[in-house]
Amino acid sequence: MSVRRTAIRLAVALAFVAQFVAAAPALAADARMLPETRVTSVKQPFDALVKRLEQSIKDNKMGLVAQASATRGAASIGVTIPGNAVLMVFRPDYAVRMLEASVPAGIEAPLRIYVTENADGSTSISYPLPSAVFKPYGNSRLDEMARELDPILDKIVRDATGG
Repeated sequence: MSVRRTAIRLAVALAFVAQFVAAAPALAADARMLPETRVTSVKQPFDALVKRLEQSIKDNKMGLVAQASATRGAASIGVTIPGNAVLMVFRPDYAVRMLEASVPAGIEAPLRIYVTENADGSTSISYPLPSAVFKPYGNSRLDEMARELDPILDKIVRDATGG
């Protein structure tokens, strides 16, 4: 790769990272303004907290259905950004109940836990409560299921963060 092309790639990567870091506090503030979204920051390194969340999901008898990481995606193109991952959580029995109550609500599963690395080395976790996620469907069976899931997600995060 030519020096010029490498320099351009580096400049683009640095500009991207600068925008991301500058926007991070605003994103956290925006998340706090969303109704029924829990946001917490802890003095734990990003990778360690992600591993603790994965274990907590398992310990709380939920399934880690999928995981997406902007950090890993950026690394695949040679760009380094702060830790960023979405852990997608659900369980087959809840999936069956959800779909029995409302097939359109299926778009809401799996539930998401968003983990971000902060400039000070702490890590933030945000997640909307399931009761808020399923509320727009106006379905009492979904509402009942979501009320069961609210404390499970809270406990997953509490157990992982030691809170």
